[in-house]
Amino acid sequence: MRIGVSLSSTHRVDDHRDGARFMIERARAAHQAGLDHLGVGDHHSSAVPYYQNVPILGRLLAEWEERPAGALFLLPLWNPVLLAEQIGTLASIHSGPFIVQTGLGSRAPDFAAMGKTMDTRVGDFEETFRIVDALLVGETVSSERFGIVDAQIAPRPAERVEWWFGTGADVGLARAARCGAAWYASPGLSFDAGRELAARYREHHGAAQRNGGTAGEPKLVLRQDAIVAATSDAAREAAMPILEGGYRGIAPENLAIGSVEEVTERFAEWRDVGFTDISVRQMSVPQDVALESLALLGEVREALQ
Repeated sequence: MRIGVSLSSTHRVDDHRDGARFMIERARAAHQAGLDHLGVGDHHSSAVPYYQNVPILGRLLAEWEERPAGALFLLPLWNPVLLAEQIGTLASIHSGPFIVQTGLGSRAPDFAAMGKTMDTRVGDFEETFRIVDALLVGETVSSERFGIVDAQIAPRPAERVEWWFGTGADVGLARAARCGAAWYASPGLSFDAGRELAARYREHHGAAQRNGGTAGEPKLVLRQDAIVAATSDAAREAAMPILEGGYRGIAPENLAIGSVEEVTERFAEWRDVGFTDISVRQMSVPQDVALESLALLGEVREALQ
């Protein structure tokens, strides 16, 4: 099982340079811990400092070397040509494989702020994926839906990017398999729900292979919110202020909060359910707690090997 990190891009700081510094230090710590992949998120129109994925990832790649890295891009919110150009440039900066994490998006304020509507997001997602994927491999692309005529981009990735599709719906699992994308699972899943959805994705992946589509073994990536500490009590103490306010609507039992041994055991259960990767999303904890959690996450990774 591969263990990576999805760095928090939200930092409530008075000096906005501090939040960027926190992210750089965390990327460095994740690299030193030997984690397998690095990612950042996608969110818009925020009154709280949220460090945008393209520029911050460009800086974080200086800490990451050749391991896989990438960013979440909610496809319906982006102009397809602009997005392909951003990915192409980031992938050219990076010396290793590039991962494009994506999903439909679920926050109406994000769509409104970007001049978009959620009513067309499924069609916009599918057409944006088609355009971006084609542009990244050097094709000339037009789109009646977006009014795009004979678009091309350069620079382009040296190797084909890896796609992760975030979804919890069966139609989304089928779409991911059909498009050759990994399934990027929600952090709120229970083991029972994860087991059922993992089985469905594998069924869709097998059907896509039989129809001459996607190749290779299926990749199932769980986005898991976590705090790892030296002891169980220390982890729960760090999490308490977050959990008391109700954390993202996620049931506490679906979070990974504990010692190295406890989190290792939890991740091993997810491996047994069928997941190949876990992308740990850091919870909003002080910088010293976050850095220690990343270092200990490296021990979790080693234990799982």
